[in-house]
Amino acid sequence: MTGKLPDLHAGMLDRIVAAVRDDPRFDALLASGSLVSGGFDEQSDLDLILVARAEMQAAVMAECRAFAVGLGEFLAAFTGEHVGEPRLLICLYGPPLLHVDLKFVAANDLGSFPERPLILWARDDADLRRRLDAVEIAPAGRAAQWFEDRTWLWLHYSATKMRRGEYFEALSGLDFFRDVVLGPMLRRNAGERPRGLRRIEGSPGARDRLLPTLAAYDRSAIAEALRRTIALYMELRAADPPPAPTTHMPQALLDYIDERQ
Repeated sequence: MTGKLPDLHAGMLDRIVAAVRDDPRFDALLASGSLVSGGFDEQSDLDLILVARAEMQAAVMAECRAFAVGLGEFLAAFTGEHVGEPRLLICLYGPPLLHVDLKFVAANDLGSFPERPLILWARDDADLRRRLDAVEIAPAGRAAQWFEDRTWLWLHYSATKMRRGEYFEALSGLDFFRDVVLGPMLRRNAGERPRGLRRIEGSPGARDRLLPTLAAYDRSAIAEALRRTIALYMELRAADPPPAPTTHMPQALLDYIDERQ
């Protein structure tokens, strides 16, 4: 496995495998992210899952930062509450700089995965494979109604900030919408894995369709970006219509954007 990786990533992965193997609290080391889905390159993160013995999980979490520091060349880290995952330790090593995600899970609480993880090392390979066979593999993705229920409120929020003159906040809202709604819908409609704007430039036609939704720090530019965003959403929505489209939209929002104060 490590022979296929850039030297920086391979060296770090070798150290992590050795550290987990030599620590009796751990049962296995798994890989996720682009190590599994493909497209791994020199700019990629290492997304790793460290499987702890169930009775040692609390102790492992209490000392997870010390474990990360012990891997060498440690610069900084924080836990993943912002993504709803306190078991995740997001680390930066270097120089040269390398981002490593270490997720510490109990052997009896593997949860679910968007794709089957890669086994990098296991104390009992056969037992781990049986555990993974029982785990739900739930590919990431949202139903059409999920997008529809949120779209008009999120876009109205950006429009209100534009009208108030809070242009940075309006632009931030458009950026958020592009990442959470337009990116995944573009990928879904192209038959790709819906993962936001990550490497969206490689999805056929996505770049040219998203560019008009960008705006400068200017009211008229933001208003035009909102119109273009609405138009693109409606075009993408048509490919997979929600069962309960929002009444009076998009016209009510377009009228609000164009209304003179």
